[in-house]
Amino acid sequence: MKTGIIISLIFSVLFNFAEAFAQDSIPSSKSSITKEKLVYKFNIKENIAPAIWRQTKQAFDAADSLKADLFLIHMNTYGGTVVDADSIRTRILNSKIPVVVFIDNNAASAGALISIACDRIYMRSGGSIGAATVVNQTGEKMPDKYQSYMRSTMRATAEAQGRDTIITGQDTTYKWKRDPLIAEAMVDERVYIPGIIDTGKILTFTPMEAMKNGYCEGICENVDEVLKLNEMENARIVEYKPTALERFIGFMVHPIVSGILIMAILGGIYFEMQTPGIGFPLGVAVLAAILYFSPLYLEGLAANWEIILFVVGLILIALEIFVVPGFGVTGISGITLAFTGLVLSLIKNVDFTFDHVNMNDLLIALATVFTGSVAGIGLAIYLGQKMFTAETGQFSHLSLHQVMKSEDGYLGVDPELIQLKGKKGMAITTLRPSGKISIEGKNYDALAESGMIDKGTSIVVIRVETAQLYVEKT
Repeated sequence: MKTGIIISLIFSVLFNFAEAFAQDSIPSSKSSITKEKLVYKFNIKENIAPAIWRQTKQAFDAADSLKADLFLIHMNTYGGTVVDADSIRTRILNSKIPVVVFIDNNAASAGALISIACDRIYMRSGGSIGAATVVNQTGEKMPDKYQSYMRSTMRATAEAQGRDTIITGQDTTYKWKRDPLIAEAMVDERVYIPGIIDTGKILTFTPMEAMKNGYCEGICENVDEVLKLNEMENARIVEYKPTALERFIGFMVHPIVSGILIMAILGGIYFEMQTPGIGFPLGVAVLAAILYFSPLYLEGLAANWEIILFVVGLILIALEIFVVPGFGVTGISGITLAFTGLVLSLIKNVDFTFDHVNMNDLLIALATVFTGSVAGIGLAIYLGQKMFTAETGQFSHLSLHQVMKSEDGYLGVDPELIQLKGKKGMAITTLRPSGKISIEGKNYDALAESGMIDKGTSIVVIRVETAQLYVEKT
């Protein structure tokens, strides 16, 4: 009995010892198994525009879903639209993921605003940041109302990076991580900061100047060095790639593609007017119009009212052709509205304000629409003649080529009416100049050749044209 108890105690001790040893040999999830770090990389290497703002939203959504540890912006831009830059900087400020920017040469204007919104800024040797004065695309300075908005936005962005409270005796002062006055000096040449910028100049920092004044955390030559400074050298990098839709939009807004779509719109409408009913040409025109306006709408160029202008223009043109006789105000108004809608949808204008519109962009838009319109109508006429001719047309079997000549006995009117020429009768109504006549007991519609013929007057048929009897008094 005692022997059994002793053996049980020995086995119990050995089991507990083995269990303890096994637990010590298993690596701790906290100490030995570490979570792989992930960096989400997004490139801004073109002008800030609606497309970049759309891509920024997609990139941040992807980074959030992947639970990235760091969001890295690789930047090289000369600026762009203030509205889109403001949207991007707001998204950065609201990001739960730390955001750093690597300025690979340039962060001018809108690029400077976006950079200041980031948690940390790194610059390449020879790079620059600043020059955020609002200008139009010709380089001319915009009115002060635009500058005022940009000044306050730059200050607010710098302030959002926080400050340290310093208490000296009874005095309380603040040390900003990024001095808001410096951010304002990048917009307003009137700002004076001793030792940094004099009045009459717009502030732009070199990498060393930016580091000295708190607008750069380090000078790096590549992304790897930036990651190393952020203890992310071994992190997995996921880079944003534009979606198929983004690539499609970029392709469709090219002036050459826009011109081809305009040709398809006008050519389809022309072919549709040459054929009875509603058919394939109209479908082509509608599809081309959708492909023309949709990418421009998503790009932020085509507004609702510009599309409405185009549609109203087409309606007025249709009224001119099918309802209103002749060609006048309705047709001219329709052509003007349609042309204007096509042109305005290609340029970055705000309603009827063209302050931000570059003259070159306007000329390109005018040339695109004019060339596409002329080429579309001309090509439609040419193809209509080539494709449907009896001898060479590939679609000649779709059109009627049989000619019914009068010499062969084909007549375009009732033969009975032709036989009435020279016969006499009586007006059974007054002809003013149209009315009714009776010949050999049958009634016919007729026109008085000249003047008015009273009821009961004897008449004679002098000619028959287009199924119409012409009569005069006997």
